Amino acid sequence: MSDAAQPTAAEVRAAAEAVKTALDRHLAAVESRSGDDDPAVYEAFNQLAAAAEMYDELLYDRYDEVTPFEIPSAEEALPPYGGPEEPNALSVLIRRDYTVVEPQRLLAHAQRIEEADDESSEASSTVHGALGLLFGEYEPDEIASRHKEFGLEEGDSTLWVTASDEIPDPGEWLEAPFEQVDPEAVVCRFDVSAVFDDEDDEEDDDLESALSPDTDADEDLEPLDADR
Repeated sequence: MSDAAQPTAAEVRAAAEAVKTALDRHLAAVESRSGDDDPAVYEAFNQLAAAAEMYDELLYDRYDEVTPFEIPSAEEALPPYGGPEEPNALSVLIRRDYTVVEPQRLLAHAQRIEEADDESSEASSTVHGALGLLFGEYEPDEIASRHKEFGLEEGDSTLWVTASDEIPDPGEWLEAPFEQVDPEAVVCRFDVSAVFDDEDDEEDDDLESALSPDTDADEDLEPLDADR
């Protein structure tokens, strides 16, 4: 890395302070947790992981030094599988994040949905109303494949497959569908994130550098004599 691209000492110090703040926040969340699946603890954990990773990167870029921190991957974050050996039922939990990047495109599409249904309301005139129309009209998978058309931009997403001995009774979990997920019952999970894209880009850059010819070495070679 060139000197111009290196982080400043102040940036490294700020990253260290961010880790300290995230540590305090994580401890406070753990001390006041409301249960095994308290979302505040998960959020504080993710914030601490992000702060530690940032500090580690800046410390290395500035001082060529590393930390003892190791940020677990999604699969490493799961506990060992403790569900039934021969599951009779399974549940698929999906989360997809989107950013509304083109509200006018979203509103226009919601208006077309209303017109096609011969309904007249004010739902299509607001972003939250338009989102309700959109997700009421299309399946989540179709929205995922056509998100740009609807003025949305994809964020992170995750899919969990959990195993159980029997499927819950109808309506049993509708009031709180995501509260009773047992991490030990997760058979597998698949995550999509821009973070992974950045890692792949860095690996590609490293591979390209390794495969690129050494220009300095080429300059030392003498041109071939055409008469030979």
